[in-house]
Amino acid sequence: MSNHLPNEARVIPLRPHGARPAGAPPRQAPPAPAAKEPLWRDLVGGVLRRERLAQERTLKDVADEARISMPYLSEVERGRKEASSEVLAAAAHALGLNLGDLLTRAQGELTRVGSRYAGAGRRRASTSSHDGLCLAA
Repeated sequence: MSNHLPNEARVIPLRPHGARPAGAPPRQAPPAPAAKEPLWRDLVGGVLRRERLAQERTLKDVADEARISMPYLSEVERGRKEASSEVLAAAAHALGLNLGDLLTRAQGELTRVGSRYAGAGRRRASTSSHDGLCLAA
């Protein structure tokens, strides 16, 4: 006699778990996910944070001088918020930079980090002698 309750369904696998049908090609590992290009807000936030730490200043000190709330500046530094140009300029000025300096540093970071994400066989679409991104502040 069976140990199963009368209303319990019993599942009998047709083949053992993980077994392949006869003649099936071997399983290949799924392709690695494509690396994402860095977001602008991450790059700018990283520049702000590195500069603040290089000056050995606290988040509160810079936020107060820039007249930005400390939690908001923290979110900007971590790349969680897409800050306006006014907020970025205020944070940069509080660190002794102008907006152009901040954007130039972020652009340099984008060029350096972004080169890792460029396709190896991809041809450059531009014939410009400049390598990078041009931003006007």
